[in-house]
Amino acid sequence: IFKLFPILNWLFSYRFREWLLRDIHAGLSVGMFQIPQGLLGVLLTRLPLPVINGFYSAFCCSMTYVIFGTSHHISIGSFSILNAMVANVLKTLNFNQILSSNASLANFSDPTFMKNYMEALTLTASTTFLTGIIQLLLGCFCLGFVTTYLPKTLIDAYLTAAALHVIVSQFSFIFGIVIDFHKGPLDIFYNLFHYFLVLPKANATSILLFMVCVVLLRVSKYIKITYKHSPIAFPMELLLIVTVTLISNRIHLHAESSRVVVSMIPHRFFPPTRPDLSNLNKIVFHAFSLAIVSYFLLVFVGKKYASLHNYNIASNQELIAVGLCNISSSFFKSFAVSCALSGTVIQEKTGGRTQLAAAIGASIMLVFVLKLRYFFQAMPNVVLAAIVVVNMLPFLEKFLDIPTLWRQDKYHLVIWLVTFAAVLCLGLDVGLAISMGFTFFVITVRSHRMKMVVLGQIPNMNIYRSLSVYKIEGVKIFQCCSSISFANMKHFKSYLLNKMDMKAVPLDENEMRALISVSLSDTTVQGKDFKCACVCNQPEPTPRKLVKRHQTGSDSSSSSFNLVHWSKYGDRPSSRILLVGATQAQPATPGPKPGLETGKSQDEGKGTCPSSGSAVENSSVLLQEEREQRTRLLCPIHTIILDFSMVQFVDLQASDLLRQVSNLNAWKCKA
Repeated sequence: IFKLFPILNWLFSYRFREWLLRDIHAGLSVGMFQIPQGLLGVLLTRLPLPVINGFYSAFCCSMTYVIFGTSHHISIGSFSILNAMVANVLKTLNFNQILSSNASLANFSDPTFMKNYMEALTLTASTTFLTGIIQLLLGCFCLGFVTTYLPKTLIDAYLTAAALHVIVSQFSFIFGIVIDFHKGPLDIFYNLFHYFLVLPKANATSILLFMVCVVLLRVSKYIKITYKHSPIAFPMELLLIVTVTLISNRIHLHAESSRVVVSMIPHRFFPPTRPDLSNLNKIVFHAFSLAIVSYFLLVFVGKKYASLHNYNIASNQELIAVGLCNISSSFFKSFAVSCALSGTVIQEKTGGRTQLAAAIGASIMLVFVLKLRYFFQAMPNVVLAAIVVVNMLPFLEKFLDIPTLWRQDKYHLVIWLVTFAAVLCLGLDVGLAISMGFTFFVITVRSHRMKMVVLGQIPNMNIYRSLSVYKIEGVKIFQCCSSISFANMKHFKSYLLNKMDMKAVPLDENEMRALISVSLSDTTVQGKDFKCACVCNQPEPTPRKLVKRHQTGSDSSSSSFNLVHWSKYGDRPSSRILLVGATQAQPATPGPKPGLETGKSQDEGKGTCPSSGSAVENSSVLLQEEREQRTRLLCPIHTIILDFSMVQFVDLQASDLLRQVSNLNAWKCKA
């Protein structure tokens, strides 16, 4: 129950003396901000939705998230970019009767226009409903874990690009001009170009008022209110909205307001109705795109403030919460909702501690709209634009992290740049898909990129370091610092052979015949150890030998580094050695002699070179020493140690390669 209804987690442990005034302060600021935001949503989307429907939808979504959401600072509501995506869906499906800059009330008197208008609202409700259903299903199947694999750099870059999209969308209010928004790749640059072309027609009063509001908002950043020994931001947004609204109702400021746009809408309120489910097949892909963008935007902002205030959010529960919010919004024919970036920033910086601030803000918004909405319609649009732009600046401060990423981790720097460029140029939906795919690719490459070093022993100490000056004569120690998988196993093998200055070549016909004859003699001598082979057993790899890299062609047959065949680990101590030379093969069956085999030889007996593991011949110790001296001359490296203490896992294909390397080079792997 506590997982399904996260409100119970903070409701029963609410600290009234410490948190109540903070939440009331934050709720007042957020609620007053949501009033002009809801009034101007029509102008950004160009779809004349009745104002009361939008506010009822915002109230229901806020209360739904208060009950089911896990973030303490998210302010749920409409997001301008999502609204623009919905308007683009209508345009794609040939619903072109959207509100233009010169629209008038006469259009609604046309029966054809009204029919298309109602169809557009119905399709909007269906899109929002299907978006919520998709999010609810994803949450029920616990697919929110995907956000666990997204790094902080991707989240920062995504929010930075989204903030730039939001700022550009406010240019219509800042300059007092309306353009036809371009939709598609590079839309932000097309819109900037169109704004530049019509800049001579900009409203000078709007620009001046915008600059005054920005200065006041930036100055208020340095005014702090201390409550219970904790600083709270000065409520300049609340003061600015109330003051400018009072002045604009007394004095005409010659700046665009929401009164003109709201007066175009003939209907005051549409009662809640069930969404039309007959056209879901036309909008399923658009709804899926909206569901993904809405969810990830919510989770990204939630994670940002959760890490800042030292608590956690549940990704799957956030999917369920935002899905229920969109389902409730569809009954009011409203747009898909997500995290309202500006409202969230205001709620956090004004001291909000729980979702009680969001509940207070939604209640204040609804009461003021029902009673005093005509009073707020006189407020200039540029005031809201100034509040939005200033509250987007904390996201743009992430540009300052680029030098730090360059010094600390260039992989994450590349992820940041690719995510930012993709989201900025291709939009929040396509850019998110590209950034996630690129991030998973980088993570995969980085996790499979192998790092290996050659270790040496510090004199008179049992410490091994990657230093070329510390060497052990006749011993090579390789340390693998990452997991071994199919992606890097060939690099693992080539690195070993390269450091040994060796390469593997097939045996010639004579050497293969000698090897087979010795193997057959083994089965006759050790008949009691003979076991039947099963066809399901994995076949042994083709025998090969190691030669120096400068040897080619026929020189490989007379290699000075001869093939060594050892018994498998766990066999009885007697090992069979096959020395393959240029002219003959000499099998030897050494047996252990008590008292002459040291601990070192026992440890390295299953190693890679005859001298380290050969026992003393029964006939003469001198013969054995002579053989060891001869082999050391042929093989200066008598022991190779593979340090796998830092290897997390070895997959199936890599384990087969290790087996081949062990049989190929007769090395003993010590992990």
